[in-house]
Amino acid sequence: MITKEQFSNEIDIIIANAIREDVGDGDHSSLACIPDNARGKAKLLVKDKGVIAGVAFAKKVFAYVDKSLRVDILIEDGTEVSYGDIVLTVEGSSQSILKCERTVLNAMQRMSAVATKTRMFVNLLKGTKTSVLDTRKTTPGIRALEKWAVRIGGGENHRFALYDMIMLKDNHIDFAGGITKAIEMTKQYLQESGKDLKIMVEARDLTEVEEILRNTGVYRILIDNFDYEDTKKAVKLIGNKCLTESSGNINENTIRHYAECGVNYISCGAITHSVHNMDLSLKAVN
Repeated sequence: MITKEQFSNEIDIIIANAIREDVGDGDHSSLACIPDNARGKAKLLVKDKGVIAGVAFAKKVFAYVDKSLRVDILIEDGTEVSYGDIVLTVEGSSQSILKCERTVLNAMQRMSAVATKTRMFVNLLKGTKTSVLDTRKTTPGIRALEKWAVRIGGGENHRFALYDMIMLKDNHIDFAGGITKAIEMTKQYLQESGKDLKIMVEARDLTEVEEILRNTGVYRILIDNFDYEDTKKAVKLIGNKCLTESSGNINENTIRHYAECGVNYISCGAITHSVHNMDLSLKAVN
């Protein structure tokens, strides 16, 4: 899986690119009417309800733009918030605060939406042994933020990208000429390249589950688009031979039923690709 250093580098890249994109050669609105030496204070106000996420990220943005800005955190990441709550205050150069405003709000609104939906799914699984996973169905360029938000919401991260886990899905299997051939070629590739990557294989039906199990070295089987009865049969077939994961159009109405089939994980793209941003604003404090 991705290392902490790699993840931290991704966050740094996101911040630098977001400020570059938003500020360009200068925040001319502020430069035009705010004196260089003007100082101010602003509060981050919640105008919605849900799980707040992105507080630690906001602190990094403020520090990136102006290390002299003072940030006081009043509500930590992962806390449930409601209308009128104040998450943080920031004080210092008025120009610097305004330069950070949109990047902080855009990120926190999105991250809070992801954390809120993830928390809902996690709560639906209470009492089961199943964990909620995200997917690669993320917004291009800010995957690290959305996966960070999933963790804040109580979920777990799947592979970060194509480079940190082998995942043999339907197209890989079909292009390779079948499940067994794909697995054998993958193990040979890992041996020759010296890479230490876990192998995960997707099954489209119970026959494919049985074929996967005839091979060694598989870390997890993805039980994709199975109904409840076949999921139970697949879990029984797999036993303790490897981990299990359900996926495929799973929502808040079905997720508990799949968990009760006994799978270790349920991956759900909806927690990152189908969310409604939390309403937040940064307001000057007079």
